[in-house]
Amino acid sequence: MTNPPDPRIGAMSVVSDLTQLIGNTPLVHLKRTNAGVAPLLLAKLELTNLGGSTKDRIALEMVLAGEASGALKPGGTIVEPTSGNTGVGLAIVAAERGYKCVFIVPDKVAPEKIALLRAYGAVVHVCPYAVEPEHPESYYSVASRLATEIPGAFRPDQYSNPNNPLSHYKTTGPEIWQQTQGRVTHFVAGAGTGGTLAGVGRYLKEQNPNVQIIAADPEGSVYSGGEGRPYLVEGVGEDFWPGTYDKSIVDHVIAVSDADSFNTARKVSRTEGILIGGSCGTAVAATLKLSTQLDQSAVVVTLLPDSGRGYLSKLYNDAWMSDHGFLRSEGPSVGELLSSKTGTLPDFVHVHPEETVRQVISIFREFGVSQVPVVKHEPPLAMAEIVGSAGESDLLRASIGDAAYLERPIGQVMSAPLGVIGIGQSIDDAVRAFERSSALVVLDDGHPIGVVTSSDVLEYLAAAKPN
Repeated sequence: MTNPPDPRIGAMSVVSDLTQLIGNTPLVHLKRTNAGVAPLLLAKLELTNLGGSTKDRIALEMVLAGEASGALKPGGTIVEPTSGNTGVGLAIVAAERGYKCVFIVPDKVAPEKIALLRAYGAVVHVCPYAVEPEHPESYYSVASRLATEIPGAFRPDQYSNPNNPLSHYKTTGPEIWQQTQGRVTHFVAGAGTGGTLAGVGRYLKEQNPNVQIIAADPEGSVYSGGEGRPYLVEGVGEDFWPGTYDKSIVDHVIAVSDADSFNTARKVSRTEGILIGGSCGTAVAATLKLSTQLDQSAVVVTLLPDSGRGYLSKLYNDAWMSDHGFLRSEGPSVGELLSSKTGTLPDFVHVHPEETVRQVISIFREFGVSQVPVVKHEPPLAMAEIVGSAGESDLLRASIGDAAYLERPIGQVMSAPLGVIGIGQSIDDAVRAFERSSALVVLDDGHPIGVVTSSDVLEYLAAAKPN
């Protein structure tokens, strides 16, 4: 529990409890983003919260509710799966009120986010993202296990805790209504746990039933009709339906690609001077799509959940963006190399983990290739769905004198995944990458679309016309 204020402070303008700094975030006009767009575009800057994100609000509400119910006892440990922001909010509240923290994060989370959680003194477990929610190694499953193993553990469970949307009903919704003087006509936010949409949406619709609530969702997430296939943007979208999501509140769902999310975030950061994260880019991109259907009477409030400071190694890193096929370089590119390949090969020769070694060798012979990626699904694929690779020479060597080996699933004997290269990177980049990998998976906007080898480069150079 928090300590009482020091009586020596008296009437000084001093905050004695950090949680008093959560909420009351500003609303700003996106002037340059608004240029050429009919409706008025306003952004709710949740990145100005103490922990840098909107998750500070739900962290405080869930901890207070846990204390009130007796589920969280003095000296207890908060255990929660998180993509980073909820963990930061919980860590701040925990430090203020005397609790320990254990967080479980997916491996797609930027390293600076993990470092930030540890800076607050939290124990962090990193789990594979590209597994089903019920898999024992998923960050949901690991969180459930640790919550039962750690004495005095309290799991807020932001995905089902009603205090998640309640925090937004009590604070974020009223703030938006007051700041716009009741003129808000549309509210746009990313669909993560769904708590923001449910809480803010419920409050705004109680004030004016005509206010439209729009969910911005990554392509592949269940909210926009996907199957929960992996995507690169963090902290938004889901591969299951959380209990905190209320379908009856949401009027429309707009799907946004990773490319649009990242490029929009970079553009807003550079033109508006607001450094925003990838999920903010998802929300703004959805807002711009929505704006084409609205006139100048509309007042659209878009919630920007966090800062871009947690993504400096990813979407604000040109090398990372290039490696994943989001940026294009000048001159001959990997894309030209890929399109120059001759023959009747499929665009992306691949195998699945359940196929046998015998079947994989047959694919080598059929298509005249010597190595293939092992993938979990059929294209279009996400990079995280590449789980390994298979090489002809390794399989043949292991098969000699061991007929049973030929019947083993390739998923049991596969090698590490092949290296990757972005479609817009240069041929020189590819040549350097072959020093680390004998074949490269080509990524276009984060999606694997083909494989190139050093032989492909030699054929491309040999066919090129001399200057």
